[in-house]
Amino acid sequence: MNRRSFLGRSAAALALVALPAPLRAFPRMSQLPFTPIRRGTGIFTERGGTIGWLIRDGALVVVDSQFPESAATCRDGLVERSNRTVDLLINSHHHGDHTAGNAVLGEGAGRILAHANVPGLQRQSMREGSPKPTVANVTYQETWSDSLGDETISLHYFGPAHTAGDSIIHFEKADVVHMGDLVFNYRHAYIDLGAGADTANWMTVLERAHQTFSDNTVFIYGHSNPANGILGTREDLLVMRDYLGALRDAAAAGIQAGKSADETASDGLQGFQSHWMNGSDDGIKGNIATIFEEMQTVHE
Repeated sequence: MNRRSFLGRSAAALALVALPAPLRAFPRMSQLPFTPIRRGTGIFTERGGTIGWLIRDGALVVVDSQFPESAATCRDGLVERSNRTVDLLINSHHHGDHTAGNAVLGEGAGRILAHANVPGLQRQSMREGSPKPTVANVTYQETWSDSLGDETISLHYFGPAHTAGDSIIHFEKADVVHMGDLVFNYRHAYIDLGAGADTANWMTVLERAHQTFSDNTVFIYGHSNPANGILGTREDLLVMRDYLGALRDAAAAGIQAGKSADETASDGLQGFQSHWMNGSDDGIKGNIATIFEEMQTVHE
């Protein structure tokens, strides 16, 4: 696989050049929790993974639910904008910052939808004494599609990646795609080995998504470096792929050299200062250690 070089790229330049013209004019996400994209789609940002939404005549659809408090804020704002209750709540995957608000945003919804592995992973991840999670009542294995209002929504599962239950959600007529946590845009990732993460296939999933969608597609990411934002284009998918590839190369080199996970992680990555958070590469080092563990487990 030929990896793209990111040396010399300016985060500020990328934020301007990578986004389609309609996106460049958006206010800063931290100042505007409800941000429209196009054709009735938009995002909500408050606390947790990015919520996506669709408001059309006859349809109110939400992707992910953050936490109960922020879910309530999102619900109230969407109801005010649409005069509807939620028709369909979709979970991109099982993590609590994307599903803990299910009981709030899913209340009254006809369907809560997720990949078939998600309800079990949700239950498995709950701490003892925590409230029983609200899980999907509709699941799918590989693909799912339905029309709501005048929009067609399709879901794709390309195999284990960030977890064993990551959905890619496509609002087809708007041509807007919610990637969940398959993309941590220009920052370190969370690699959930306990929930079936597979970083080699994660790279393949990103390549398949890049091939499936187009340069016109607007992508929503679960998390991002503030310098780059949570909206972008399909080229960001390859940036994420190449970051994972560099992590895997670093971990493999450490294993081959007989180093420990900590020794390997301490070397960090060259050429990925764009992925540092708050001036630190600690998150990148943590990712290397996690993949070191993943690779060691595979070879045992």
